[in-house]
Amino acid sequence: MGLFSRGPAIDPTHGDPRARALVTALTVRDRDTVRAVFSDVYDPDARAYLMSLASDVSGVQDWIGGWIADEPDATLPLLIRGCHAVSWAWEARGAAYAKYTSHQQFEGFFERLRLAESSLKEVVERTPEDTTAWAWLTLSARGSQVGTDEAAARFDAVMKYAPAHVMAHEERLQFLCAKWSGSHAEMFHFARSAATRAVPGSLVHNVLAAAHIEYWLSLPSGQDQEHMRNPQVRHELIAGAYHSVLHPGFQRIPGWPSRANTFAMALHLSGEYGHAARVFDVIGDHVTEWPWQYRGDAARKFASARKDAYAFGR
Repeated sequence: MGLFSRGPAIDPTHGDPRARALVTALTVRDRDTVRAVFSDVYDPDARAYLMSLASDVSGVQDWIGGWIADEPDATLPLLIRGCHAVSWAWEARGAAYAKYTSHQQFEGFFERLRLAESSLKEVVERTPEDTTAWAWLTLSARGSQVGTDEAAARFDAVMKYAPAHVMAHEERLQFLCAKWSGSHAEMFHFARSAATRAVPGSLVHNVLAAAHIEYWLSLPSGQDQEHMRNPQVRHELIAGAYHSVLHPGFQRIPGWPSRANTFAMALHLSGEYGHAARVFDVIGDHVTEWPWQYRGDAARKFASARKDAYAFGR
């Protein structure tokens, strides 16, 4: 078995020392290091990336309350509790569709989301410009079943302070998916509008590739491939990639690999192997769980798609 058969290992931190230090510190309950990691990170996307890692660290809910009690004026531990509680809620619910989710799972889901919402709302009451808290409120809007106006207001709050916030765009797209609170038409309208506004080199362009993947997932076998191979779809994906990860102005900001992987999978599904190969060149071995997990074992599917792209696209 060669490299492409096994697939590279998935590392959520992508070798970033700061990110690894944060995960370790949260695991061992080292408040000082957690505080130091966030102390000089001001870029909204960089903070969102670090918080996404923090939100996935197991066991944070067991001790973060003590930090909040010890430092009642600090918003960082409150923010961590809120963001982590969103992930913790989805852990309780599971990934299955609603009809396959038990009443007990839903009870745990909503209970944890209430904790998340109360924590995050307290953060934005104290610091309305905290885009990380607003971005996670945009995420939790999906599960909390808030109204469409409230969900839009949360996204708009992020845009007020960080109009190119990548995660907020992705979470708004998810809210507008047909499987949640919107429709295919709303999802594509948002994605195309966002891509039109985004500057060249921005990762916001990836929401259009994500929209096509979401639509692909909703279609029965045969129709899914037909959609991705549609000439108009292929053109949109190619244009999006060259306005984003393949643009000369593209910068590898924290969290870039999952967005590049989104383009790689979408281009591979569309049969655009040559362009997919160029995206795989950018990615290297920085494989991410999203979006490859939709096709099975993420690392293996990534490796198989990369092998195809290099074999047929060059």
